Amino acid sequence: MTRKRVTVAFLREKEELAQMTEDVRAGLLGKPKDLSPWPKYLYDEKGSELFEEITALPEYYQTRTELLILEEKAPEIVARTHCRELVELGSGSASKTRTLLDAMIANRESSVPGDGQVRYVPLDVSESALRSSARRLLEEYSSSLEISGFVGDFDLSLESLLARSRGAEKPGRLIIFLGGTIGNFKPERRQKFLQRLRGGLGERDYLLIGVDLVKDARILEAAYDDKTGITARFNKNLLNVLNRELGGEFDPDLFAHQAHYDAGAARIEMWLDSKVRQKVAVAALGLEVSFEAGEGMRTEISYKFTLESVADAFEKAGLRLLELYTDEENLFGLALGTTR
Repeated sequence: MTRKRVTVAFLREKEELAQMTEDVRAGLLGKPKDLSPWPKYLYDEKGSELFEEITALPEYYQTRTELLILEEKAPEIVARTHCRELVELGSGSASKTRTLLDAMIANRESSVPGDGQVRYVPLDVSESALRSSARRLLEEYSSSLEISGFVGDFDLSLESLLARSRGAEKPGRLIIFLGGTIGNFKPERRQKFLQRLRGGLGERDYLLIGVDLVKDARILEAAYDDKTGITARFNKNLLNVLNRELGGEFDPDLFAHQAHYDAGAARIEMWLDSKVRQKVAVAALGLEVSFEAGEGMRTEISYKFTLESVADAFEKAGLRLLELYTDEENLFGLALGTTR
């Protein structure tokens, strides 16, 4: 029996605070003010807690729908890819990952009885989240699982992760990027990200990406502006992050959350609109940022996809879309691709 184990390594290419300072300066000096290229700053400890609450809301269909697809399709995906190594970008609590791990372990044990160990390689910005989820998974899967976690930013550390994640036996890998996070990237950045993924894939590797699908604007806007106001609190928490990390003097009560769907661009936009004319000092930037009454600061974008737009994005990156798995209502999809 193989001994169960977990290792955690660090992948950081820039000092985090220096990178944040650079990003926020560019965003606050933009016209319009725009922090949406860096959605990671929404997810401090409090932001992550609020997002977990959001995923349980009746309006927020994405998480439960993606999980339903995985529960139904994971055995088929694993049988099709024959992968023994699962690499996850932005693993978080790994709550949906178990569907794929179950299928990989079952597939491995049926093909090589007595040798059912698979390798899980999660990447997350939070070391505590990595270790916590790893402990739970090892308790659950006993000797069937080996975990090699990496702490880092999937945008900055992608090449390092893909170069270091492959095990000694070099099995095929399934790289997963769930939750519709790819929608937070503007088209040019999305293509570069997919091309970088393509560059790190071996001939036996596969890619599985969660994509939110185009649908009625009322469903989309409700998912980003729930009746209980949790999404508004999540959005405004970004101001608390800027205050804490960069010495900002934002008053969240002087900003209003709003979300709307831009059908022409096929994307949801979240904004924080200033309720009054004001100036906000941000010490670390050496700036005093002016807001007119009603002026907005974009905080997040989320693009929505069709089968055609997913296939086109994959093709432009040198990838081949094998399948777009969807639910019965076509709310959400899982795009499976390869280099071949």
